[in-house]
Amino acid sequence: MDQITSTTPFGGAGDDISEQFSIILGQIKAPLIFPLLKVAVFLCLIMSVMLFIERVYMAIVITIVKIFGRKPEKRYKREPLRDDLELGNSAYPMVLVQIPMYNEKEVYQLSIGAACGLSWPSDRIIIQVLDDSTDPLIKNLVELECQRWAGKGINIKYEIRDNRNGYKAGALKEGLKHPYVKLCDYVAIFDADFQPEPNFLWQTIPFLFHNPELALVQARWKFVNADECLMTRMQEMSLDYHFTVEQEVGSSTYAFFGFNGTAGVWRIAAIDEAGGWKDRTTVEDMDLAVRASLRGWKFLYLGSLMVKNELPSTFKAYRYQQHRWSCGPANLFRKMFMEIVKNKKVSSWKKVHVIYNFFFVRKIVAHIVTFVFYCVVLPATVLVPEVEVPKWGAVYIPSIITLLNAVGTPRSLHLLVFWILYENVMSLHRTKATFIGLLEAGRVNEWVVTEKLGDAHKLKSAAKGFKKPRLRIGERLHLLELVAGAYLFYCGCYDFAFGKNHYFIYLFAQAIAFFIAGFGYIGTFIPQS
Repeated sequence: MDQITSTTPFGGAGDDISEQFSIILGQIKAPLIFPLLKVAVFLCLIMSVMLFIERVYMAIVITIVKIFGRKPEKRYKREPLRDDLELGNSAYPMVLVQIPMYNEKEVYQLSIGAACGLSWPSDRIIIQVLDDSTDPLIKNLVELECQRWAGKGINIKYEIRDNRNGYKAGALKEGLKHPYVKLCDYVAIFDADFQPEPNFLWQTIPFLFHNPELALVQARWKFVNADECLMTRMQEMSLDYHFTVEQEVGSSTYAFFGFNGTAGVWRIAAIDEAGGWKDRTTVEDMDLAVRASLRGWKFLYLGSLMVKNELPSTFKAYRYQQHRWSCGPANLFRKMFMEIVKNKKVSSWKKVHVIYNFFFVRKIVAHIVTFVFYCVVLPATVLVPEVEVPKWGAVYIPSIITLLNAVGTPRSLHLLVFWILYENVMSLHRTKATFIGLLEAGRVNEWVVTEKLGDAHKLKSAAKGFKKPRLRIGERLHLLELVAGAYLFYCGCYDFAFGKNHYFIYLFAQAIAFFIAGFGYIGTFIPQS
């Protein structure tokens, strides 16, 4: 034994370093790590309970709505608009249809064609294409498409700006300044990948026409590429809950919810009264909705009316979209908190609903607790076994929340485990974006238009056969996901060796999910031309 010890000096040095590290860790664990982790667990449990109560509340409300059938037609007057022999088509309100776009080469024909195909008296509708494209070729194609429809007798306007100030909000704001808009009563808004059915206006305008207290009628999104890949299926599960539960509950209780930025019809007078479009955050749609609601306007959500659109199918596009959707609401909350508190036109209950339920729990707590608790704090308790997480917080509450989230997409229940792991991965970016929004840090106003592919990638893939896409290693690797995966894997190994709670099963699975995202093996790959 003496001989063996004397011939392994490096092993001895390694043991000494390991022992020294353990001693240092032991010395700081009791006075520093232990109390900090205990506080973190306590705060995470509080946030989990807040989110749990919010989810249960919405489940109860949506159940009551479904059982007692409080349909929009029963809450608001809705009579079909009829012809008037004396007034003719002037009996119908004037409708403006806005289509903001930016370098939308793959989908511009679909959106313009769908808007021009809307059924409404031809002299009572104006199609307005707001083209902020910077690519001269795409700009020319969009203009030619507008001219083609104009040649068919469609009242279509092609509008451009000499800058992109305010991005989408700036384009919509400028669009409303044109003289012909003064003749319009309502404005329908569709992003460039949205394709409304011909009867869309007949389904929405009557609600606004007969109910002067309504400012907005919002339709539901229908995803045409949900089955494209596993990532789009996961997105469908998350967004279906938003539309089938969150929007429905908001519409049924406080007549308030966040405008989705598209597939909705606004009363132009409500937009003007609320102060018009503002570009102070990346969620101009939510900004307008909150301001209009604070002035007493009501909103209506029509879950039965669906508008086809496209989900981002590349990981890069989805990450940018989620950054904007998470950073914007947090930043808006920071900017509007006191304005909501001081408002005199709405009830205290509605103000509590907007501040606590709509903003704080759903837009801030939900993102932070998902990542911090399940991907940082809970794994850390494996390394510090003195800090225990009660089973109701580690297992029961997240399980119930997950099941309640899954009700929106019954066809994907078998993908529930994958959805949990995927949502935890994305919570890394949502949490980072939330803090950027709250603190107004560097990327707070970053606006990257979500890439739409249409059928272009399918045609490219068919042309390329089954060749593997060539991507540079730097384009594929995502450092944050890899670091998170390494941390979870280490915690899983430690729990497997020394733990008693069997957390390693979850930790290894979650680590693999982070590694898959970190190495870029997620979403659709676009073959290079």
